[in-house]
Amino acid sequence: MKGGGHNRVWTATLITLTLGSWIGKVGPRPADGEIASLTSTRERLETVRQVLSEVPLIDGHNDLPWNIRNFLHNQLANFDFDKDLRQVAPWSKSAWSQTDLLRLRQGMVGGQFWAAYVPCDSQHLNAVQMTLEQVDLIKRLIEKYSQHMQFAASYKEILEAHNRGRIASLIGVEGGHSLGSSLAVLRTLYQLGVRYLTLTHTCNTPWAKSSTVEQNEQIDGGLTSFGKAVIREMNRLGMLIDLSHTARATMRDALRASKAPLIFSHSSAFAICNSSRNVPDDILKQLAANKGLVMVTFYNYFVKCGAEASVTDVAEHIYHIRNLIGVDHIGVGGDFDGINKTPRGLEDVSRYPELFAELLRSGKWTVLDLKKVAGLNLLRVLRQVERVRDDMRTAGELPSEDLLDSPDTSGSCALNINEVQRVMEV
Repeated sequence: MKGGGHNRVWTATLITLTLGSWIGKVGPRPADGEIASLTSTRERLETVRQVLSEVPLIDGHNDLPWNIRNFLHNQLANFDFDKDLRQVAPWSKSAWSQTDLLRLRQGMVGGQFWAAYVPCDSQHLNAVQMTLEQVDLIKRLIEKYSQHMQFAASYKEILEAHNRGRIASLIGVEGGHSLGSSLAVLRTLYQLGVRYLTLTHTCNTPWAKSSTVEQNEQIDGGLTSFGKAVIREMNRLGMLIDLSHTARATMRDALRASKAPLIFSHSSAFAICNSSRNVPDDILKQLAANKGLVMVTFYNYFVKCGAEASVTDVAEHIYHIRNLIGVDHIGVGGDFDGINKTPRGLEDVSRYPELFAELLRSGKWTVLDLKKVAGLNLLRVLRQVERVRDDMRTAGELPSEDLLDSPDTSGSCALNINEVQRVMEV
C-alpha cells in the first residue's frame, strides 16, 4: 500500500500540531492580556483579521443552494459565483441573496456548511430525489470553483482546505423529511459527503417533532423509537446531529440518546428572543454537559424578535450563552441566503469580522476566545463525533436495520393491498 499506514499517522500528527499552533499562535497582534486596550475599530478589526487568518471561520448554515435552484433551476453554467452578485440579476433584486465568492473572501470565511434543503411539502413525495439533486448541486459548485473552494467531509479536511487558502465546503441536509424515513438513505447521504442532518425543518416527520408544531411535551414526546435509531445510526456513521428547527422534546430526547456532541447549526438564545427556533436555558445547560455547540444565527426575528436588529444584538446572544455555559459551546451560523432581514452591520457574508470586532469592544474577550467561537469549537465537536464513530466501529457496531413501524405514505404514490392484487391479476 505504498506506506499508507505510515502516511496516515504522519498526517494525523501534523493536523494535531497544526491545531495546537493555531491555539497558541501570537503573530502581529496584541497578547491576550492586552486585548482590552484595543480602543479603535481599526485596531479591533486588525486583530480579528489576524485571528481569522490563523483559524478557519466556520459558518454552520448557508442556503445559497436553494436559491440557485429557485433562480436558475440548478443550471450552474448560468451562475457566476465569482462576481459581485449585488450587481447581477436576479440576485441583485432579491432580499434573500447575501452570498458570493467575493464577499466570502472579504468576510474571511474559512469553512461553510452548505444546506441541502428541500421544502416540507416534498415529504412522502419526492424529498429524497430533490435532496440528492441539491447534494449534487453543492458538489458541482465546489468543483466549478475549486480554486476558491474545497470539499471537506472531516475535521482533517477542513484544516487541509484552510492551510491551502480554500474555503472548506461541507454539506448539511436540512430536514429529516429528506430521509424518507429510511436509514439506508441516511447511510447513502453520508457516503455522498453529507456531514450533518437537521432532524426536522418546519414540519414533523413520522419520527421527530418540529419546533413549529404545537405539542403537549409530556404526552407527545419528541423522538419515536425509530427517531432514536436515527440518532444511534448517525453516531455510528460519524454524522453531526443538528437540533435547529426541532421541538424542545426532540432536543431533550436527542441529547439523552446521543453518544456524541450535538449542534444547533443556526439558532440563538431563547432568553434574549423567545422564538421557538431559539434554545432555552435549560437545554443550553444540557448541551454543555453533552459538550455540544450552538451556532448563533443572524435572522432579525430570531435575534430581536422583530424586523430590526443590529450586530450588537447578535453579540448579546453570544454574551448570554457564554455567561450561562461558557465560550466552549458557541459558534456562528448566519443562515445567509435563507433570511430576508439581516442585522445592521451583518448585512451579508462579508461582515463576519464586524461581529468579532463587536465582541472585542467589550474588553472581555481573549484571542483564544475568538478562535474558539470562529472555528475551534466546531472542529472539537466534529473530531469528537469522529472519535465516537471510530469507537463504535472498533466495538463491531453494525449498520442498523430498524424500520419505521407505521410509515405515513399519505400523499405518496404507494399502492394499497387491493391495488397490488389487481396489478398482479393483470
